[in-house]
Amino acid sequence: MSEEDELRRLAVELRILQGTAEALQSRINFLNAAFAELDYARRTLEGLENEKVDAPIFVPIGGGSYIKAKLGEVDKIVYGVGAGIAIEKTLKEAKEKVESRVSRLEKTKQSLEQQLAQTLRRIQEDQDRLQELSAELRNRERREDVRATS
Repeated sequence: MSEEDELRRLAVELRILQGTAEALQSRINFLNAAFAELDYARRTLEGLENEKVDAPIFVPIGGGSYIKAKLGEVDKIVYGVGAGIAIEKTLKEAKEKVESRVSRLEKTKQSLEQQLAQTLRRIQEDQDRLQELSAELRNRERREDVRATS
């Protein structure tokens, strides 16, 4: 393969790898948001264990706003399982499910971070090779220009 062909191949590969890196980073950001939400749910469930019926609480209604309410029965939790579906679970079961989801998210995030690191390493290698080839081609063109003018 000629240097020019390798240069073109590297340029295409770099564009693909950069797109892959962006997609992986986007997925990691999504997982971070999901993790934050589940962590909030986990801490809330842990706090509910220590509260009694009729304890005053603030219930988030969105946009950083809350309403005052009194805690009702805490032995049953309505737990979201995805796709807008929720089921009733005991407090203990809900905590276990949240912990399980957090664990799965952490494993997925680690895997994506490893893939991102590999992709970034490959991008760096390709950029280094691209610079090397560009320098070689420039030097060759200079030598040919010198010969042509002599």
